[in-house]
Amino acid sequence: MELDTQRIDDAVLALLLLGLHDGDRVWKSFDWNALGRLHEQGHISNPVGSAKSVVLTAQGKPKAQALLQKMFGEQS
Repeated sequence: MELDTQRIDDAVLALLLLGLHDGDRVWKSFDWNALGRLHEQGHISNPVGSAKSVVLTAQGKPKAQALLQKMFGEQS
């Protein structure tokens, strides 16, 4: 089955926001390939390492907020 990795990345970025803590840190408990692509796109810090979280970048945090609202926000 072919997968749309951009849609997967958008969903992961949106869901990362649910684990937001300590300002811009989020828990990195998602697919490693998706996290790697989000890092390459400049949305999160490098996920490789012993830390259990990554940092949303200045461009990643507002995009995550917009995607979370678009994908999972209640319709009024």
